[in-house]
Amino acid sequence: MDQVSESFTIDLRRLTVLRELQRRGTLARTARALHLTPSAVSQQIAALAREAGVPLTEKDGRGVRLTGQARVLLAHAEVIAAQLERARADLAGYGEGGRGSVTIGCLSSGILGLLPGVLGALAERLPRVRVDVVESEPPDLFTALDAGQVDVAVAVHFAAAPAHTDGRYRRTELFTDVMDIAVPAGHRLAGRGRVALRELASEAWIVGDTRSCVGAVARSVCAAAGFTPDIRHAVNDWGALAALVEAGQGVALVPRLVRPAYAHRDLTLLTTRDPAPPSRHVFAAVRTGAEGDPVLATILDQLRLSGRELAGLSDRAV
Repeated sequence: MDQVSESFTIDLRRLTVLRELQRRGTLARTARALHLTPSAVSQQIAALAREAGVPLTEKDGRGVRLTGQARVLLAHAEVIAAQLERARADLAGYGEGGRGSVTIGCLSSGILGLLPGVLGALAERLPRVRVDVVESEPPDLFTALDAGQVDVAVAVHFAAAPAHTDGRYRRTELFTDVMDIAVPAGHRLAGRGRVALRELASEAWIVGDTRSCVGAVARSVCAAAGFTPDIRHAVNDWGALAALVEAGQGVALVPRLVRPAYAHRDLTLLTTRDPAPPSRHVFAAVRTGAEGDPVLATILDQLRLSGRELAGLSDRAV
């Protein structure tokens, strides 16, 4: 391949494809995430390699892997993307923060327990801004954030979420969401109030599927307690999970964030007496550089305030 030209230019949209390939690992998964064909992804990467004048992928068995040059280019891509977001934020600030609409991508439990209060407060703080909400979770949530389809991501930290050190995003820690154990009203432990998680090791469990944060967090919590749950039902919807617990079909870990879904259910919520109570860490993220946008800064501030208040209320309710 030719040496890098002194006047070379690159297509930023193709950089987005390369960044997604880094995240997803394969052409097929990248294509699905970007709603393209694997052939189209290959063509975009090949065109970017021609523009850059360096090889960006190499054969790895039946797939491909990124070259060292690709990783160098991606490091610069993070800086370029952040600077563009800062320019956008500066322009928004120049116009007194007047923006037509903002989209928040959020996991389902956050929509249930956190966003109603946030949206109510934002209607007063940002009366000229339309705030839309879409349900999503990692990794798709961060693909949408990269593509500009959402402006703020609200997620739980688990394996599919970006690392704390990922320079593409500016994170705002919101709160720690403690998890309780939901058991049927007539369960043998229902009158105890506090139990050790391992006391439920022999029970039938209701847990989300392995790709969701619902399932991933529950599995890791049980593993930390020293057992593998006997999963009878794989359910991601909190209302459906509550209905199955109420029907005596098993026990489940439920975050305090979704307590509204359990208010009228005939079941019992138990707290754990384990040294470290099971919990999830909820955070918000924007593209690096966008944190200076006055509208996004206000939304992040309100998410932090509402999250802190919600966490305090749930602690006092126990």
